[in-house]
Amino acid sequence: MAKIFDPLNLGAISIPNRIIMAPLTRMRSKQPGNIPWELNATYYAQRASAGLIISEATQVSQQGQGYPATPGIHSQEQVEGWKKVTDAVHKNNGKIVLQLWHVGRISHPSLQPDGALPVAPSAIPAENSGTFTADWQPTPILTPRALETDEIPGIIDDFKKGAENAKAAGFDGVEVHGANGYLLDQFLQDGSNKRTDRYGGSIENRARLLLEVVDAVAEIWGYDHVGVRLSPYGTFSDMKDSDPVALFSYVMEQLSARKIAFLDLIEPRATGAGGGDEVAQNMPCTSEIFRSKFKGPLISAGGYDPETAVKAVESGNADAVAFGRYFISNPDLPQRIRENQPLNKYDRSTFYGGLEKGYTDYPFMKDAA
Repeated sequence: MAKIFDPLNLGAISIPNRIIMAPLTRMRSKQPGNIPWELNATYYAQRASAGLIISEATQVSQQGQGYPATPGIHSQEQVEGWKKVTDAVHKNNGKIVLQLWHVGRISHPSLQPDGALPVAPSAIPAENSGTFTADWQPTPILTPRALETDEIPGIIDDFKKGAENAKAAGFDGVEVHGANGYLLDQFLQDGSNKRTDRYGGSIENRARLLLEVVDAVAEIWGYDHVGVRLSPYGTFSDMKDSDPVALFSYVMEQLSARKIAFLDLIEPRATGAGGGDEVAQNMPCTSEIFRSKFKGPLISAGGYDPETAVKAVESGNADAVAFGRYFISNPDLPQRIRENQPLNKYDRSTFYGGLEKGYTDYPFMKDAA
């Protein structure tokens, strides 16, 4: 049997196989209040045969929200809603961690407290990028407001409170979202961070916020229940850095020294963060470039099919592989891979927003048969 079906320890989280459900924004929380509900519980429970489910990105504050109907983890109602999800997943013998998220500049005043401008490390807009207003109208990204140095402890505290709330909601751990051009990634990369205080300039300074967030979250969970997602070479939301190898090597060495539970690394061939099907060839392989920089368990994500996923784990390039689109359309994906069965086709038009269609109505193999 392929190694991808072997159990694995991600820090203190033991998982039964190495087929991971990637974090997937679906914009289906209950309104008002961005509250997870029964529909979300059904969706995640259907996919509980994953070795590990990483939840959709979940904002740690209203300021951290960038898209309509994405769930939060900063109100008691949201905690109670997520409890329905974790209970349903655990009832089906699954494991699930919550992805903690602040979008930074990728937002719109209609989603912000008091209609304020979105915040960022520097007042630089994301070119050729967009989101939706609170009433689902497409909108370009505005020039954000640069965070003051004395506001940053409040951001760290929002992540810490989100981690506390995730524990109260019954999750098995958390993942810090440091990828895809959102706030922590905006601080990391010098294309979006032009600060001159202790959070800007050198690689060590630009990495400071991410590492302080990880340390704060680990105060709640312990490092062995905390994962981090990164996207070196990712261009989604106008991200760029002058020396990504030096930057991300430093970050991974720091995370490695902390002995976090896992590193979740997005391959640059799938840089669109769900925005399209194109898989770019001849791109650097981040799991190869950075494998030596991080000593713990490595999850690789982005553009995999069952065959390439099996190869990645067999080769040792990755300890586990995360699937996105194929987990959307195949709730029983691990069984299909194990039995070499055909996969349901996914319907991209139903990825974002809506109800059951394209969410909880994809057939299992037994139903299709």
